[in-house]
Amino acid sequence: MRPRSEERLRDIPWGALAGRAAALDVPLAEILGGAAAERVVERALRSDRTLPGDARRAFAEALFGVSLWRRRLRAQLGDPDAPPRLLLAALLRDLALRTDAESLAGLAPGALPAPRPAPTAFADRASLPGWLAAALVAAAGEEAEALADGLNLPGPVCLRVNLLRATREEAVARLAAQGVATRAGRFAPACLTVTSARPNVYGLDAHREGLVEVQDEGSQLLGALVGARPGESVLDACAGAGGKTLLLAADVGPAGRVHAADPDAGRLERLRARALRAGAAGIVAVHGAAVPEGLQVDRALVDAPCSELGALRRGPDLRWRLDPARFADLPALQLEILARAARHVRPGGRLVYATCTFRREEDEAVALAFEAVHPGFVRVAPEVEPEVITGERFVRTWPQRHGTDAFFAATWERIGARGNR
Repeated sequence: MRPRSEERLRDIPWGALAGRAAALDVPLAEILGGAAAERVVERALRSDRTLPGDARRAFAEALFGVSLWRRRLRAQLGDPDAPPRLLLAALLRDLALRTDAESLAGLAPGALPAPRPAPTAFADRASLPGWLAAALVAAAGEEAEALADGLNLPGPVCLRVNLLRATREEAVARLAAQGVATRAGRFAPACLTVTSARPNVYGLDAHREGLVEVQDEGSQLLGALVGARPGESVLDACAGAGGKTLLLAADVGPAGRVHAADPDAGRLERLRARALRAGAAGIVAVHGAAVPEGLQVDRALVDAPCSELGALRRGPDLRWRLDPARFADLPALQLEILARAARHVRPGGRLVYATCTFRREEDEAVALAFEAVHPGFVRVAPEVEPEVITGERFVRTWPQRHGTDAFFAATWERIGARGNR
């Protein structure tokens, strides 16, 4: 049986490319030359707003598809230097199984070499850089093929209901009124997964009014692991643009406080704007790169900088733009941030360490290194669905098992009685 990531290509309206393939030459060359695929696709579609819907979808899928499957297509052609139009034709013939691949790609008859068997090497077959194929095998073992298939599928559109603005039922109704069908998430209490055609979420009234935010369910689960309660104080030590910060703000409510820190001032400015839209401006305190040394909180989240391999399905070209040599310094940085955040947790409080990767060097190894020098923090199994809890009482989500991005989390409680707030 063919992997789902290949089978989905049969449902794309490729016929809409007929007579239009030449318009793909420049954007394909840009992407294969290292430009970010998402930006190239956006620019290409914006340049011709007269394209009908099927053509726009086929254009986007062609650009993303060649970007993602480039190694597989080159192996399939037996040509490491195949030009972009030939890669497109191979995508259509060998993966989408179109018999009219040459004409749709604008090639002369006979320009496409005869079909070859699918490659047998894992990295070629799943279209992965060699280092990434090895990382998948190290992380998932016998599930490496299934994990690769999950990472080669586009992730679903997941929304987080902002419980400061609406209940989940109210958000479902508002979205349905705008033609967006959803279902409840499996693991995160405020999650909705879009089941209808992919919407422009940012154009929806529900988003403009702060009722929903785009956030993968695995990411929402990490926020839920903090277990923040109304009126509590929480530290988000790596807040970024604030997806989890705003989730935590909804959990603690108007009587609570979420202290947000991040070294990226630009991302914190986006957090301020998002907090205002979400009705959380009075709950979120933005501190800059670090919070005051004497700050004490009930709970802390360290969503640490990481290799971000768990979110590869969110960008089909990311795998080709990552430099694995940069991963070596991450564990030391992660451990440093985690230890710094731990100082702010009151006795009886909770500390959560999280990443969006499946590399044990950044996950279990960092958590165990932290425990070795912080005996006052005891690892606990959080109250979540058992299927995402590992035998070591860590949390892991996987795209091939849970339909989420791949996340890791460790949860500790600080020994001692909870003091006054």
